[in-house]
Amino acid sequence: MAGGAAIAVDPSVQQRSLLAVVNENPFVLGVAIFSSLGGLLFGYDQGVVSGIITMENFAYHFPRIYADAGVKGWFVSTFLLTAWCGSLLNGQITDRLGRKNSMIVAVVIFLIGSSCQTIALNFTVMFIGRAIAGLSVGMLTMVVPLYMAEISPPEIRGGLVVLQQLSITIGILIAFWIDYFSNYIGGTRCSPEIPYENGVSFSPYTDVGPEGCRQSSASWRLPLGVQLIPAAILGVGMIFMPYSPRWLLMRGREDDALFSLSRIRQKPIDHPDIKSEYINIKSEVVFEQLQHAEKFGTAKGWKLELLQYEDILSSKSSLKRVFIGSAVMFLGQFMGCNALIYYAPTIFGQLGLDGNTTSLLATGVYGIINCLSTFIALFLIDKVGRRVLLMWGAIGTCLSLLFVAAIIGINKDDLSQNFAAAWMGIAFIYIYDLNFAYSWAAVCWVLPSEIFPLAIRSKGISITTSSTWMNNFVIGLVSPKMLETITYGTYIFFAAFCLIAFLFTVLVIPETRMKTLEDMDEVFGDSTAMEDKRRLQQISNAMENELAAAGEEVDVAVDGPVALELQAV
Repeated sequence: MAGGAAIAVDPSVQQRSLLAVVNENPFVLGVAIFSSLGGLLFGYDQGVVSGIITMENFAYHFPRIYADAGVKGWFVSTFLLTAWCGSLLNGQITDRLGRKNSMIVAVVIFLIGSSCQTIALNFTVMFIGRAIAGLSVGMLTMVVPLYMAEISPPEIRGGLVVLQQLSITIGILIAFWIDYFSNYIGGTRCSPEIPYENGVSFSPYTDVGPEGCRQSSASWRLPLGVQLIPAAILGVGMIFMPYSPRWLLMRGREDDALFSLSRIRQKPIDHPDIKSEYINIKSEVVFEQLQHAEKFGTAKGWKLELLQYEDILSSKSSLKRVFIGSAVMFLGQFMGCNALIYYAPTIFGQLGLDGNTTSLLATGVYGIINCLSTFIALFLIDKVGRRVLLMWGAIGTCLSLLFVAAIIGINKDDLSQNFAAAWMGIAFIYIYDLNFAYSWAAVCWVLPSEIFPLAIRSKGISITTSSTWMNNFVIGLVSPKMLETITYGTYIFFAAFCLIAFLFTVLVIPETRMKTLEDMDEVFGDSTAMEDKRRLQQISNAMENELAAAGEEVDVAVDGPVALELQAV
């Protein structure tokens, strides 16, 4: 089905605003906000590294990272490479341990990695710490959107999952400003009495006096250590959060699933809405188990895991979803977002801002815009849809980057003397930031979390999330060299992918607004979807009859399009 094809909004899902639903049930918002601390850890680490790699005391302790663009790229990208591994492996962990338990495991790993970075005295410990922390963040970015999507009411699912991205931007914002202020601890210079040998920038090999570096090591240890606080809060707090009802039913824990659903929706267990949603979820679980038995028989353990991944990649419907989810993640990275975040001080210096402190200040403003712009997606994603945000965001980012490239290309080395051109370039970086934050930054997390059927949801999301980390790894590795060698061509490169992203949205990406998780087969035009729906309806009817025979009444909501089709049949 082409991306532009009309998809009927499920009439069983009432269109209500985020505020209206949250006002009725603030608990589900609280759970989503708390679990989004996993995104904050990613955002904080993403933002903090851009500042500390420019600090003179950090350069004094780790001169290879500071002075060599290649080593600097690997320092940033080691975190991203292990995050790729973490997100890919976490598909199995979340199915076995559960969504919330896998978050707790990830937090423990994160605390170890962040502690290593904070106390690092040599190059090896710092790299090991980043690798361990990356593994945990990859796990968190895979499971947090999955958990949010599974506990969210369908009419505000997009808005709640956007909280993941909002939390990422808040983490980036906090990191940028902590970097800015901690840069003053002990002074901003290692040896202020010694002029820079090249007259422009600090060298850890030539610009340090006999007394060593006067800037305190707390200038970078403090920012790295601060992230231990939200990680500990998330790990302890998740113990008290509800399990995903969908996962509990997958594990055969029916009473626990009903209790968890009642708690999340803040309604009694015997409430008709709870029974209706419970039966719909359980029907899908039973249906998926029947399909599982038909496809894999009695396979268990790693053999089963491999068969499931093989099935995902061999099924046309599943492969289409994996392709779209992975492509959205790929384009989101190659539009340049994280290159600008990781190397923001470098980029602002390239645009004519003199001094590391001034560049850090401009980077802090970038973080504010990034955070505030995400609120646009929070309130519009379930109102106007995913595709509209993606299209407008792609256009805005493309034009912004082209303007930045033109300004740098025309002025080249004269930007520091051309005040108007320098600030115009900075303004367009901020405009890029605004456009990306409300569109691709948010939808990149929402779309993959909602397009997969329950049986392969965790594994499908693990594949798509690993895509963003692998592409993030490539961008983090090559961006320093690109900014150093082709300068304004870097922005043209990213702008080209913004144009590709626009075309991909128009031609390929379907709209998933106001559709239930159980109704994504129709969205993706699965040719076997209607037959599957009929089987699913039979299971649902059987469960309803069982309850009726037991003397319990329940109003089972049948998906609108399915009901119409069944009547026609």
